[in-house]
Amino acid sequence: MTHPETFVRRLRGRERLIGYWIALDNPAGTERIARLGYDYVGVDGQHGVMSQPGWQSAMLAVDAGQRSAGVIRVPSMDPIAIGTALDTGARGVIVPMVNSAEEAAVAVRATLHWPSGTRSLSGPVRAELRLGAVPAEIDDEVVCIVMIETAAALDELDAICATPGLAAVYVGPADLSVALGAGFFGDPAVQPVLEDTLQTITAAAKRAGIACGIHCLDGASAAARLAEGFTFATVSSDITHLQQIAADHLSAAHGGDQG
Repeated sequence: MTHPETFVRRLRGRERLIGYWIALDNPAGTERIARLGYDYVGVDGQHGVMSQPGWQSAMLAVDAGQRSAGVIRVPSMDPIAIGTALDTGARGVIVPMVNSAEEAAVAVRATLHWPSGTRSLSGPVRAELRLGAVPAEIDDEVVCIVMIETAAALDELDAICATPGLAAVYVGPADLSVALGAGFFGDPAVQPVLEDTLQTITAAAKRAGIACGIHCLDGASAAARLAEGFTFATVSSDITHLQQIAADHLSAAHGGDQG
């Protein structure tokens, strides 16, 4: 059964987890998603329409659902952005465009307080209500996940996965496809290379004893990726599903005739 307090332990233990992606600044919608039973809800602070003030509202909405853990994809490996995300009460950050073990280490340290890291103690803000005020105890309850989505990251894959304190790597298949030579996401010419690369990534994560996740277009794809060796998978996004369902209902209302 899903429960936010078990998320970090289960992720670090490489247990199977299924998440959902939020791109819209819509707390009421986010709360409804968070009640469904996804293990985590990922909030997109990089490519979504949500600015930093929206991160707080999204975490409030996730916690109101009482079933999912909230995770925020920050815009970059900037320690200030990482600290801001964690101050909202998020139980983890996903850090994009990490190219090296050195960059992964910067991201990890930004999630930890002194002497292990560089995170500023948040004080009486929302994170304290969720995770307490003792730095070492807070550090045990948050995770750093870095994205593997560039050619440089592939070159340093084993070193990145071996970064002390790193909980997981996460594949961004769109950017990774471009890095592998795709002219567009879903380019069939690159698909065989992408599949081989995904196996390489899951194997590297397994050797390092860390979790390995991937973003998927739908639930069936998530099930397939989990069967292939990924330990967590994120399903699509609210903005994608909103458009898809609206289009389906419009087609049905026209009797299937859009002419």
